[in-house]
Amino acid sequence: MDRKRELTSVDIAALAGELADYEGAGVGKVYLYPDADLLRFRMRHYDRGRTELLVEVGDYKRVNVADPDHVPQAPERPPNFAMMLRNRMQGAELVDVSQYEFDRILELTFERDDETTRVVAELFGDGNVAILDGTGEVIDCLETVRLKSRTVAPGAQYEFPSARFNPLGVDYDAFEARMRDSDSDLVRTLATQLNFGGLYGEELCTLAGVDYNVPIEEATDDQLRSLYDALRRLADRLADSDLDPRVYYELDEPDAEDPTDEEGDVEGQRVDVTPLPLAEYDSRYGEPFDSFNAALDDYFTFASDEDEPDGGDTAGAGSQRPDFESEIAKHERIIEQQQGAIEDFEEQAERERENAERLYAHYDLVDEILSTVRSAREADHSWDDIEERFDEGAEQGIPAAEAVVSLDGSEGTVTVEIDGERVTLAADEGVEKNADRLYKEAKRIEGKKEGAEEAIAQTRSELEAVQARRDEWEAAEAGESGDSSGGSDGDDDDEPVDWLSEPSIPRRQSEHWYEEFRWFHTSDGFLVIGGRDAEDNEALVKKYLDRGDRFFHAQAHGGPATILKATGPSESYDGDVDIPESSKREAAQFAVSYSSIWKDGKFAGDVYEVSPDQVSKTPESGEFLEKGGFAIRGDRTYYEKTEVGVAVGITCEPETRVIGGPPAAIEPNAVTTIDVEPGRYAQNDIAKRLYREFKGRFADESFVRKVASPDLIQEFLPPGGSRMSDD
Repeated sequence: MDRKRELTSVDIAALAGELADYEGAGVGKVYLYPDADLLRFRMRHYDRGRTELLVEVGDYKRVNVADPDHVPQAPERPPNFAMMLRNRMQGAELVDVSQYEFDRILELTFERDDETTRVVAELFGDGNVAILDGTGEVIDCLETVRLKSRTVAPGAQYEFPSARFNPLGVDYDAFEARMRDSDSDLVRTLATQLNFGGLYGEELCTLAGVDYNVPIEEATDDQLRSLYDALRRLADRLADSDLDPRVYYELDEPDAEDPTDEEGDVEGQRVDVTPLPLAEYDSRYGEPFDSFNAALDDYFTFASDEDEPDGGDTAGAGSQRPDFESEIAKHERIIEQQQGAIEDFEEQAERERENAERLYAHYDLVDEILSTVRSAREADHSWDDIEERFDEGAEQGIPAAEAVVSLDGSEGTVTVEIDGERVTLAADEGVEKNADRLYKEAKRIEGKKEGAEEAIAQTRSELEAVQARRDEWEAAEAGESGDSSGGSDGDDDDEPVDWLSEPSIPRRQSEHWYEEFRWFHTSDGFLVIGGRDAEDNEALVKKYLDRGDRFFHAQAHGGPATILKATGPSESYDGDVDIPESSKREAAQFAVSYSSIWKDGKFAGDVYEVSPDQVSKTPESGEFLEKGGFAIRGDRTYYEKTEVGVAVGITCEPETRVIGGPPAAIEPNAVTTIDVEPGRYAQNDIAKRLYREFKGRFADESFVRKVASPDLIQEFLPPGGSRMSDD
């Protein structure tokens, strides 16, 4: 069976109840492991002591309290996201844990003094973590989401996905109506329409003693009642945290009398973790745990170690097969969610149009209500007085007063009920303007529907691409296992590797002295280094500007001291190094691109070039040089109207890393590149957009997470706003 990689809605309902026991824990430090999209909250609870809370939204998606021995070693350099959380949350207390509706979203609320911080873990799709303030505004997020249906971006109000039907709190009538509304069978309806997923849909059928595949139109009332009773038993156990967790195994020897080895370890692979024993797994070995957190910790700590086939020994096994089935299932889930959103938009738009038509159908009634409110306000009556008058009129049986549900003085609105539907109206506008506003709202919602339709078309295209890759892989495997005696003995070593399609790319990377600065290698192989700030500029001029080098700077205040190195750090200059003009022009473009020219949104600027002996830290008499400044003496060579230009790329050989700089220098050396230009997205925002784009280009998405995280990409982006050139 497929190994579990993410929590279900049932899991999160169980987890939220257990994590409530950790409320009151104080945050010490927060760590981010970008390679795994893993957040670690190191906390201390007054009863439980040290508490390590892990939130992972990468290949695995989970939240759980971990044994301190199971947490990874802290990263050497905390990324910006982690530093923001430390500054905001150190000393804050965990005050609430809740599941959003019945979705795979867990909310953790922390308070410090009068400041509230909410951590929203989205454990579905590509996964995300959003950090919100007390008003619901996004402070930062691991992944920026900009869709017509919802936005998750720094500075914007956080928007949850469309609410899923929550089956845990419904009465029988609502349950029956939801089931009867389906045109599928029992198990598929439980899985999709009631959001239980396949496993728990089957479990409920088994517990209720009904056949999975009974079509809804043939289901009896007794069968539905049995299913509802099974659902209630599950819901009650989750609500009461009456759990009995299990980690389930696929044993090496299924018929063994004792599945453990001499040391007591189970001989097999972990494949699932559940908050309750499942009837569906009666024939499978399950190891019990005292708490669901402990079971999750065991599963997610050790299951990833078992991912390699044959215990990690892949010698002679060829390339490891990508998990196509998981990718296909992911895209199918996304399509299902997008289809649900489209249906919601259709219903909302239709409701707004019908409400507008109701206003015209009851024109005189609505006009009387609005005119009464306006006249009373012009006579300086308070909103409370007006509401009292309507209440009195309703008691007297006046139709216009009976239709008024409520008034809101802070918004200047009156809510009326017409034909059983409630409609909120702007009191200072007439019937026509209110109806027009409702028609416009319907049109706006239909625009969101169009965006969702575009998104679903894109997802379907991605699904087809995954299916095509799977078919190609299987065809290749079939070819390898067939008769290969007729194949040629030709040498394929010289064939270029299609790194974008490789299912697994090994990491190869060395540390270099110049990585503390901005840097790139020109198309002719010369190293160019530049300062990130005044302190860097100072160090570059004092320590690294050598004889034979060329010095570049934009003719604008605020920019990197840029050095085109003629020799390496261990080489001596012999006067016989000829730097090509192409390298100089690339260094000039680098100097202008990372200067205030880009920050100001301009697309070109002047750059000058001088030799090292023309650069001095000694000012002219009566002048002063600020930190990072320098005096230039003598003639300069100008590169006028040099266009800004930056490309960010990923290399796979001889090293795997992010590189960035002038496009002419980066594009020939990278497997894939993206050009950027001045634009409206902040550095961290555009870095995340580039990261998502790169992830979509490589078959091995984990490789991109490891070598090209948003923080690493950001190091090569100019200061100020940017956008992708083809946006």
